[in-house]
Amino acid sequence: MSEISTKCLHEGYTPGNGEPRQLPIYQSTTFHYNDSDDMGKLFDLEESGYFYTRLANPTNDAVAAKIAALEGGVAAMLTSSGQAANFFAIFNICEAGDHFLASKAIYGGTFNLFTTTMAKMGIECTVYDQEISEEEMDKLFKPNTKAVFGETITNPTVSIYDIEKFAKIAHKHGVPLIIDNTFATPVNCRPFEWGADIVTHSTTKYMDGHASTVGGCIVDSGNFDWMAHKDKFPGLTTPDESYHGLVYAEKFGKLAYITKATSQLMRDFGSIQSPQNAFYINLGLETLPLRMKKHCENALAVAKYLEKNEKVAWVKYPGLESDPYHALAKKYMPDGTCGVLCFGVKGDRATQLKFMDALKLASIVTHVADAQTCLLHPASHTHRQMTDEQLISAGVAPDLIRFSVGLEDEKDIIADLEQAFSQI
Repeated sequence: MSEISTKCLHEGYTPGNGEPRQLPIYQSTTFHYNDSDDMGKLFDLEESGYFYTRLANPTNDAVAAKIAALEGGVAAMLTSSGQAANFFAIFNICEAGDHFLASKAIYGGTFNLFTTTMAKMGIECTVYDQEISEEEMDKLFKPNTKAVFGETITNPTVSIYDIEKFAKIAHKHGVPLIIDNTFATPVNCRPFEWGADIVTHSTTKYMDGHASTVGGCIVDSGNFDWMAHKDKFPGLTTPDESYHGLVYAEKFGKLAYITKATSQLMRDFGSIQSPQNAFYINLGLETLPLRMKKHCENALAVAKYLEKNEKVAWVKYPGLESDPYHALAKKYMPDGTCGVLCFGVKGDRATQLKFMDALKLASIVTHVADAQTCLLHPASHTHRQMTDEQLISAGVAPDLIRFSVGLEDEKDIIADLEQAFSQI
């Protein structure tokens, strides 16, 4: 299978003769064995198989395999949420006393996880501006730096990350580049093709596509050579005494990173995705290419409308030729970026809220990137505890409205915007 639309339908699960056409939901916590030695081999990681859903489940593994195939990776692991995926992705190679670098434009929840919560665990995060030069970025690395992190398309500012640039910098310093590819999805961008090593997703967004399930995923390219940087990554290159001295990089090779994440982190933290949710995500994945095409077409139409509207102070969407990230968008995502854009309404906070409340088709929700058009005003909702000065410092304009364009007819979406603008 070479085309991604075919992979979305067929990868991960192949039914045998007389078996269910649709991926079964293995709604079981545990799995039966007649021979105790067989189960013992599973606990020692001597053989692959299933014994407890907290570590692995056939439904989850099928969906993880599909996402890995879409990204061009060697293996993947589902998690209970995108937040859990980003935590595991870093914690799998960082421990107390370590350091990593993250773009300051990343999603606010991830930013807080990295800079506040993980700091309490003794893991230091330094944030950098995505426009930073290679020379200035080099100065941020320390002997204990273990990774560089960024988002393909930032949430909510829809800036495009220069994957190739930061992959080159990360590899020069002997660390992997980890990319959150949630907004672009592998339909529109495959970071491994540009040098990224590990990819994360909030499957809650476009992969599900219908606001029905929360989930996450980590995909490993298998390209980063852990043994070449043995001293930097002891968790992968030295014996794990909780598995009788097993060395992941030696025993599992390209599968070392995901094997460790599954058998060690998921074992201990238990942030597993439910098989039921994995089943729903698989349904979403089957139509992902069709939906992403329509999301992008609608978003571009809406962005062009907003760009010409006299009541709009500014609009950001990488698909617009006027957008500062348009060139990077064409490089990394020539077939489209995503359905999310952001803009500001002229006037004060009250004017912005009056406009939002006047919308009838678009709904005000915390969610983003699903079939129905929705929006959020960070300054009034997710970031309401911050002052305007703090918002600006975080890269979020006080008047920013995040607008997630759905699958409705573009004429109806624009008509809804038009009637709302007429009321301010």
